[in-house]
Formats: sequence, C-alpha cells, structure tokens
Amino acid sequence: MTAPLRRWFTPALALFASAVMVAPFSVPAQAAPTPAAPTESDTPLLSEVLDQTGRRFLDAKAALEASKKRQGILAAELKKAEEQIEALTPQVAEIAARAYRTGKLGPVSALLNSASPDSFLDRAAALEEMNAVNDHKMHELNAARELADRAKALADAEVKEQEKQQTVIARQKSDAEKALALVGGKRLTNGFVNASSPVAKAAPRTASGGWPAESCSKDDPTTSGCITPRTLHAYNEVKKAGFNLFVGCHRNGGPFEHPKGRACDWSLLKSGFAPAATNAQRLYGNNLTAFLVRNADRLGILYVIWYKQIWFPATGWQSYSGESDHTDHVHMSML
Repeated sequence: MTAPLRRWFTPALALFASAVMVAPFSVPAQAAPTPAAPTESDTPLLSEVLDQTGRRFLDAKAALEASKKRQGILAAELKKAEEQIEALTPQVAEIAARAYRTGKLGPVSALLNSASPDSFLDRAAALEEMNAVNDHKMHELNAARELADRAKALADAEVKEQEKQQTVIARQKSDAEKALALVGGKRLTNGFVNASSPVAKAAPRTASGGWPAESCSKDDPTTSGCITPRTLHAYNEVKKAGFNLFVGCHRNGGPFEHPKGRACDWSLLKSGFAPAATNAQRLYGNNLTAFLVRNADRLGILYVIWYKQIWFPATGWQSYSGESDHTDHVHMSML
C-alpha cells in the first residue's frame, strides 16, 4: 500500500489495525476508502503561529504603505507651501519697507494732503485698495507658513509611524522563520514565481488597506460546506486563470483554515488526489503555485504549500517537511 493511501486511513481504521497487531486473527480483506482530501495533523506551525504572524505582518505592511502614501501627499503640500512662502516673502518685505519709509502715514493724513475733491476720492480709493492688497498678502504668507508647519509636523509623525510598522514587520518575519524551522524551514531561492502569470482581480480591502475579517458565509462550490467571500473570490480567479482540475475547499474538523472556509487544496487530477506522476502534472502544480504567489497581495493569500516547499509573505519560499509533503496538491490558505 502506498504512503498516500496509508495517510488517508481514518483514526478508527488505525485503531483497528493496532488491535490486529496485538491479537491477530483472520479477517476478510477490505478495500481502502476513496480519499476526499489529504489529511494533515494539527501543529502549532500552521494552526496558530502562521495565522497570527501572517495577519500582523500583512496589517503592518498595509499600514506602512498607507503611511508612505500619506507622507507623499504631505510632501507635496509642504513643497507647495514653501514655494508660496518663497514668492510672498519679498512682497511682504517690500510692504513693510514702504511703510517704514513713509513713516506709516495713516489714512487721515493721506486724505488731508489731497489738493482737490477728485484727488481726495482718488487717494481714498487707492488707499483702500492698497490696504486690501497688503492684508491679502500678509494673510497668504501666514496661511502658507501655517500649512508648512502643519505638513512638517504630520510628516514627522508619519516617519515615526513607518518606523513602528517596520519594527512590527521585522518581528513578525523573525517569528515566522522560527516557526517554519519546526517543519524543516530553510530559505530557498528557487521559489515558484512566473511574471507572465495572469493578473487576478483584487479582492476588497478596508479603507486603510487591510483585510477585513470574514465569516464562512458563502456556499463552497466544491463541497456542501461553506467558505469565506475572499476564498470564493480567489477560487473564481484561479478557475478564470485556467486551473480547472479537481479542488476541495471546506473540510469539517482538523487544523488549519479548511474548517474555517479559508483554504483550498488544488489537485493535479480530474478527480481525487495522487502525487505528481508526469511532467505535465508537476508543471500544472508549478504554474498554479506561481499564479497564487504572484497574486497573493491581490487575493489576500496567507500562505501556499507545494512540493515540499511553503511560501509565506514574511519569509518567501522555505523548505517544508510536514506530515503531508504536498506533492499531490497545492494548498492555498487565505486571510
């Protein structure tokens, strides 16, 4: 019996086999049950650590990108304000110098020096216009200075925010590497990425760029169970990209994201699961994995496992030696 078939035995069958070894007796041979999906044991790695670490890493990444975007807007505001200050400062300085040279003549003195009624009216109008221009220039300069001060203060705050998020990213990356080491994680450079893979339609995000929490509220097209809206979106995008072989998503019980409706196992066959036996099957898994990794940020993918390797946003590709070597399916977990 092959290793894949052995791991599909249920705990009850395993217990039965143990009883046979202790007290052997003759029983009719029984056919192995047809597997519905690969089985995977519960470990701290994927059931808790990667879930929490991945979410924090991606939240920090989204916050960092949003902060950089805000900083760019503030930099543009600051540049505009500084240009206004540079243009207005000489004008306001000239107004101040003129007022100093004329001894700061008030409106009454200026009007009394009029030689005629027409001159009086002309001077009154000119004085009113000059005061309006001077007030406007002063107001513009003060407003520009206030804008510059505000932009500088907010830009400084964004720098601190970015430093904070970068610290979170570094810590989550370190935590992920430690966790992956438990299942043979070792950094690899030959991960599955194909720049010619189709670009998937992006799944909805929050206003801040993060991923909203979702419940298992959509019918699973592969089983009678449920999946999250984000998982359904990813499923549809994978199908749209041409990967149309067998797939199973929701699975009751067990670890990982399957019972939460946040994972799918993409088989290499039209029905059931079996390790890659041909170059075409291996290439299918490679191409599917490359598509998922390239579009991970668009789809909200938490991690991908394929052919003894695992891709995680915080670490990239690393080796993987869990109970299932994932040579018979590509595993996709969602946020």
